[in-house]
Amino acid sequence: MMDDQDTQLRRAIGTLLQSDPLIKLLQEVRLGRMKATDVGLRAVVESWIGTYTQVLKSQSLNALMLPRLDPVPRLQVLVDAGVLSWEHPATCELRDVFRSLSPPAA
Repeated sequence: MMDDQDTQLRRAIGTLLQSDPLIKLLQEVRLGRMKATDVGLRAVVESWIGTYTQVLKSQSLNALMLPRLDPVPRLQVLVDAGVLSWEHPATCELRDVFRSLSPPAA
């Protein structure tokens, strides 16, 4: 069972990394080659958030594995860079989906 969960988690992380804007595009913003408000960057980020949301919805990970897919740290980087806000509809939806999958706090 744990091997299946681990394989599923690795597959989910691999899917997310394929479209992750933090790796290349955020560096362009930091270097001043691209603005945080660039329409193209926004489209890539929103596409990534959509992929992230779909990956979360398609997983059935246990409570021990799910925190590894927590989107908040990656979203925080995008918010800090001015690319997104916490109020952005896609950001809210992604956080809500993750919360709905997480077990209630004890």
